[in-house]
Amino acid sequence: MKAKGKRMKRSAQAAAILTGTFVMAFAFYHINFQNHLSEGGFVGISLLGEYAFGLSPALTILLLDIPFMLLFALKKGWRNMGPAVLAAGSFTVFYAGIEHFSTLNFDLHGQLWLAALLSGILTGIGGGLVLRCGGATGGDDCAAIWLHEKTGLKIGTVFILMDASVLLLSLFYLPLAETLYTVAAVCIGGKVITWMVEPQILRHGLVSITRILAPSKRHGHVAPEVKGLNRV
Repeated sequence: MKAKGKRMKRSAQAAAILTGTFVMAFAFYHINFQNHLSEGGFVGISLLGEYAFGLSPALTILLLDIPFMLLFALKKGWRNMGPAVLAAGSFTVFYAGIEHFSTLNFDLHGQLWLAALLSGILTGIGGGLVLRCGGATGGDDCAAIWLHEKTGLKIGTVFILMDASVLLLSLFYLPLAETLYTVAAVCIGGKVITWMVEPQILRHGLVSITRILAPSKRHGHVAPEVKGLNRV
C-alpha cells in the first residue's frame, strides 16, 4: 500500500509539473513572443536570442539549463534532481512543439497592458505549480539559489537582480514600451508565484536542491535556510 501511495504521489507531482511547464510554454510563445514582450531569467535571454538571431528558445533554454543540471549531478547525483530535470526537459519539449505546430495567434499589440497581465498570470500559475512540486522552472532558478548560497543575498533579491539584468539587455532589441510592459508582466508573475507557493511549502519542496548546493557538513557548515522564491 505504501509503495502504491508513493507511486500515486509521484504521478501527481509529475502531472502538476507537466501542467505547469505547458502553461508557461504556452504563455511565453503566444503572449510574450507573439506580442514582442521579453521576460526575466533564461527565458528572457532565449527570447532575445530569437528576436536578435532567430534562435529557437526551446534549444537556447536547454543549452543554458544543462550546465547547472550537470553541476547538481556532479555534487549530489541525479537522484534528487528528478523534478528539476522533468521541468526543464518538458518545458523545452512543449515550447518546441507549440512553436512548430500551434496555429493560434494572440495579437495584442494594441493592448499590451492585457498581454502583460495575461503573461504574468499564466507564467505565475505555471511557475507556481512547478515550484510547489519541488521542481525548478529552469537553470536560472538553480543559479539564483547558488548565488544566494554564495553571496548571502536574499533569494528574492537575487531573482530581481537577474531579471533586471536581462530586462536591461532587452532595451537593445525592444522599444521602451515593450520593455516596461515586460517589467509589469514579471512583477505580476512574481506576485502570483508568491500567492501560490507559501514559503514553508517552497522551503521543503526545494530542500533537495539547497542540499546539493550547500557546503558539506564535513566542513562544519550548515546550509542557509531558503525563505522563499518571491520574485518581488
